[in-house]
Amino acid sequence: MKKNQILDVTRHGDTLNKRLRHLHERMLESVPVVDRIGCAIYDAKEDMLKTFVNSTRQGVPISGYEIKLSDSLSLSDIALSGSPRVIDSIQESIKPSNQHSTWLLEQGYQSSFTIPMYDQGVLLGFLFFDSLAYAAFTPQTQRDLLLFSSLINMTLSTEMTALRTVVASVEMAKELTNLRDFETGAHIERMARYSRVIAKGMASKIGLTDEFVEHVYLFAPLHDIGKIGIPDKILLKEGRLDPDEKKIMQTHVEKGIEIIEKILGDFNLQQLAESKVMRNIVAFHHELMDGSGYPKGITGDAIPIEGRIVTTADVLDALVSSRPYKVGWSLDDAFAELTRMVDIGKLDADCVGVVLEQRSEIQEIVNNYQDIHH
Repeated sequence: MKKNQILDVTRHGDTLNKRLRHLHERMLESVPVVDRIGCAIYDAKEDMLKTFVNSTRQGVPISGYEIKLSDSLSLSDIALSGSPRVIDSIQESIKPSNQHSTWLLEQGYQSSFTIPMYDQGVLLGFLFFDSLAYAAFTPQTQRDLLLFSSLINMTLSTEMTALRTVVASVEMAKELTNLRDFETGAHIERMARYSRVIAKGMASKIGLTDEFVEHVYLFAPLHDIGKIGIPDKILLKEGRLDPDEKKIMQTHVEKGIEIIEKILGDFNLQQLAESKVMRNIVAFHHELMDGSGYPKGITGDAIPIEGRIVTTADVLDALVSSRPYKVGWSLDDAFAELTRMVDIGKLDADCVGVVLEQRSEIQEIVNNYQDIHH
């Protein structure tokens, strides 16, 4: 493989989707049979395999799809054995048993090559190579693709490790400064999961990528990091804040941006395309659609979509969670309030629409990630 091929997939500034497409173009020079490369990542906490990035030359890419790994015997076997799998005739070997297999048959792919990806021995996900040609993945083709797949695996694990390092550093900063906010671990989990539900719903409405959805999920917990710079007497005050205290509390957004910039700088990650999503979540999660939010008071679409998503998730969690000064609201009451906030122009109507559509998923998050009160 030429050196510039490696640069194509590892260069900063481009999204992983874009870099995978670059690599696919180069790959076709030596392995012309590959019509699609798909990459799914694995969330061990939920045993969930999720579509992530793809390069699809022909047909419609599959997106927004997830399945429990334990529900797929063939992929579980691949993960366990660490051995790739070749299917010479998809049309003969695969039955339309789920959304993915139905999609695969509809696209007319004839053969596939599936490789498990690992990061330091831990399952990272799977790489799928599909071809419109029957029995395309000969032993020679497999050998050629293993070289490309190890490069994709390396890029993905490097990137995910870098992003998780930033998230872990922020979490450590919170612990070191002894952030005794009501932001429990359960709140952080709920925020991440509400944000992912909303991002996923918005993806089909406005064409967001799976990669974007996963980054919103990863970075949503960082939204309030700037609170580590707010004095305890304000942060932990049980009653309402007076106007001066409110002003100080609102500076947590600028403080959060400073912390994120510092950490990105320390790890030399400012150029990562994903860092923009991270910055925007921290910078815009208190802006409201009518301009009455802070710190910039911007309106409507000028607020990046990731900001609008996390704002909606944050308001939802504030409503359904119990606080020292209030009991958590029922979902019915919370949904009525979210709708009212859309009607008076505060929240993004589409984001709230997704929350209302995905009621059962929201209820599941509320049930599974409850605060533990001592």
